[in-house]
Amino acid sequence: MDEPRIFRAAVLSAVKHDYVARGMASHPRFDLVVVADDPHVPDWAHERNQHFADSQHVPYVRNVERALRDFDVDVAIVSPEAARHCDLSIRAALAGKHVVQDKPLTTRRSEAVRLVETIERTGVRFLMWNRNFLPALLHAKEQIDTGAVGRVSAVHVDFYFAKDAGPPKGTRGPGEPPINWLPHQIASHVDGSDGGLGAEPMGELSIEGIYPLAYIQMLTGATVRRVFARGTAHFHQLYADNGVEDLASVTLELDGGVIGTVALGRIGAASHPSGGAIKLHVVGDAGALVWREACPDVGVYYRNHPLKEPRQRRVAVDNDFRLADNFAQAIETGGPTILDARASLAIFATCEAALESCRTGRPVELLSEPERQREIS
Repeated sequence: MDEPRIFRAAVLSAVKHDYVARGMASHPRFDLVVVADDPHVPDWAHERNQHFADSQHVPYVRNVERALRDFDVDVAIVSPEAARHCDLSIRAALAGKHVVQDKPLTTRRSEAVRLVETIERTGVRFLMWNRNFLPALLHAKEQIDTGAVGRVSAVHVDFYFAKDAGPPKGTRGPGEPPINWLPHQIASHVDGSDGGLGAEPMGELSIEGIYPLAYIQMLTGATVRRVFARGTAHFHQLYADNGVEDLASVTLELDGGVIGTVALGRIGAASHPSGGAIKLHVVGDAGALVWREACPDVGVYYRNHPLKEPRQRRVAVDNDFRLADNFAQAIETGGPTILDARASLAIFATCEAALESCRTGRPVELLSEPERQREIS
């Protein structure tokens, strides 16, 4: 019996988070062989890339194309600032490399469309990093598929993310300047609260919206047709100063009369004993189900417990391994990944429509399937 193929992976920038690269490396079939980025990125980006390369005992190359070529790479793992996601992914796909990309998909619709066209034209596999293999989600999908609630009519997701983003709203004193987005996000890298890294401010719909929207997409299989949303900067001065939302609600009209709703926000570390209040509600014509996304978990409490150490800890979580395994299977079979480029574009379009609805106060129609096909082609 032949040994399973080992896929050689290049990490194309690790300046945002390195959890995607580490997640892929948790699978024995993926071997990180090089970290690479463009020579013109700022010094702080080179420093982060070098630090990650050193931690993995691999070279850091300041030339993306040369790294992809000279290190005999099969897979590119893309995690720069959000505005560079599609650029690096497209360049990797054009070089014939399969792509795993961090969220969000992009900051520009035109780039998202170009990415989908490139992925489908070159025939490489694409995976958007997600949380759909968490045990609670898999159990929810199993229950729905076996008819536990009958025909699904509504799905609601609470996605309240318990992390801080600098000083609370209202604490900026008279005459103090607004908080500058990029320097704040660079400094926030130390504790991992720099989810919206980049020069362009990004609210939670853009940063975290992929997760609850991917849940709804997975559980219903239905296409979003219309979106209505509301958003505000409620918790954090950073968001208020930069005109983006840290709290939002979204209502979705999907095919087949299914209604989806999402309540999401970055609600501060003091609001919850671990990662946040994340819960799924599914209503069907034969019953209803509720899951807490963190399950199964255990509570750990002891004297002098460090403030930043979570009290509730997830167990039996192998989401990273399952994502990597799904990607390996897609490469070998030519089949789809759990969240491919076209599905990622649909989620990006939903977030984009939600932001437009927040600005206008009106529902926003999404493109029909023929219109989407024409946009990509």
